[in-house]
Amino acid sequence: MIVESAEVDPSAEVGEGTSIWQLAQVRENARLGPGCIIGRGAYIGTGVHLGANCKVQNHALVYEPAHLEDGVFVGPAAVLTNDQFPRAINPDGTRKSGTDWEPVGVTLREGCSIGARAVCIAPVTVGRWATVAAGAVVTTDVPDFALVAGVPARRIRWVGRAGVPLTESAPDEWTCPRTGERYEEYTTPDGAARLRETAAAPGAPGVP
Repeated sequence: MIVESAEVDPSAEVGEGTSIWQLAQVRENARLGPGCIIGRGAYIGTGVHLGANCKVQNHALVYEPAHLEDGVFVGPAAVLTNDQFPRAINPDGTRKSGTDWEPVGVTLREGCSIGARAVCIAPVTVGRWATVAAGAVVTTDVPDFALVAGVPARRIRWVGRAGVPLTESAPDEWTCPRTGERYEEYTTPDGAARLRETAAAPGAPGVP
């Protein structure tokens, strides 16, 4: 369903069952997978790719060349930037054109969520099933299953696929209180904390 007041370029690909609401704009060569929802006043830039079942809420700005995998949530008025060194003019005072800078994109991995009014500064990647809190400013990559908050954003908790904070059930072992899924915390060679799934929820398909 595409509301009459939405502006969708004829070259854009819109998947089956996708809804585009009032005053939203979908630019040239954007690709929207099936089952997506594009909220009122949202902006989808040229060539941006959305996977299946993504939600881009009211007035969110997704600038090219962002890439969103399946099941991504972008909250109201969130922004995915694309210019590392923004200027309106060149050093000689001439107005910048599209050929005077190189756009870089934000990557949002499967199932992650970007909270209301959060800003992701390109070229960051937000990991699988991670959550960026409302109002956060993301300047570095976010690990899978991390909950980050603040300016600049820092990890404050771990979250599972359901989005709720995990409970530490044993040293370096975490459990989702809603689904029963289990996770293991480990340390990378450079000393960074990371989380991986070790058991699916009871009755659910196995962990990939």
